Amino acid sequence: MTAGVVSDASAESLAGVFKALGAPTRVKLLSMVAAAPGAEACICDMTAPVGLSQPTVSHHMRLLVEAGLVTREQRGRWAHFRIVPGALAAVAFALQPAGSATRES
Repeated sequence: MTAGVVSDASAESLAGVFKALGAPTRVKLLSMVAAAPGAEACICDMTAPVGLSQPTVSHHMRLLVEAGLVTREQRGRWAHFRIVPGALAAVAFALQPAGSATRES
């Protein structure tokens, strides 16, 4: 992003990610998934730590899925979430000043 003007598609994608990360609750939920054993978290374990109902946490997680930050897998009655490989690194890379780092494949 800092190496030049981003394309319309890239700007749209990045804005979606930033919008999803614009709520402290979603940042906390994302960190819970990343820090969970095996980097996977069940929605059943995510409600109490944020003090919200399951439908509200599901709404927040849906926004993170739509932003491409996590994946969702339904197992019985519970949804399980994982960080999308490379998604957080791509966001960090987009914010780095030009020339400060190289992108790894």
